[in-house]
Amino acid sequence: MSTTTIRLPDDLKARVVRAAKRAGTTSHNFILEAIAEKTEQQDWRDDFHDTADRRYTDIAASGRTIPWDDMRSWLLQRMAGQPAARPTPKKLSR
Repeated sequence: MSTTTIRLPDDLKARVVRAAKRAGTTSHNFILEAIAEKTEQQDWRDDFHDTADRRYTDIAASGRTIPWDDMRSWLLQRMAGQPAARPTPKKLSR
């Protein structure tokens, strides 16, 4: 484990102390959890963007995608617990 110094403005430090007390933990642990949570969110966001970029590249290369009306209909049927045929990709129209 390593040590990092974080300089907090006085008002933020006071808020952290109050929030940690309400959460039943120490300020130190509260800050560690906040950093871990923010890091995990950024990892998820990066993964989301990477997936979106790969999917867009596939669409651009193949020219095929599922029209929103078809996808929406399929999703609504699935949410209602109804059997639904999976929509098939179609060539993009220009």
